[in-house]
Amino acid sequence: MTFQSTSSGFGTPDQVAFHRTELGVILSLYGRMVAAGEWRDYGISSLREVAIFSVFRRTAEHPLYRIEKRPKLRGKQGQYAVIGMDGQILKRGTDLRQVLRVLERKLIRAVN
Repeated sequence: MTFQSTSSGFGTPDQVAFHRTELGVILSLYGRMVAAGEWRDYGISSLREVAIFSVFRRTAEHPLYRIEKRPKLRGKQGQYAVIGMDGQILKRGTDLRQVLRVLERKLIRAVN
């Protein structure tokens, strides 16, 4: 299973996907949140303009958070975003680790 953007030739990619290094950063946080008992399941979607890593507390509910990658926003607000359950953008930026810090704070509170 590849997580890079694929293309059917010249032009724009058919879908956006997370790169292996991006997934490593996301899954590292995911593992710590699972160990803390905060998260239980995840899903990955690769669409034409966005790649989404959804985090769930239980399998059969709406995602608690969505980590999105939108390369078209790279030069504007930043291609990465963390979005809450209610659709509110919690953090947006160009550095994935920096954007995920909003969730790291929640991990620190959960452990304490």
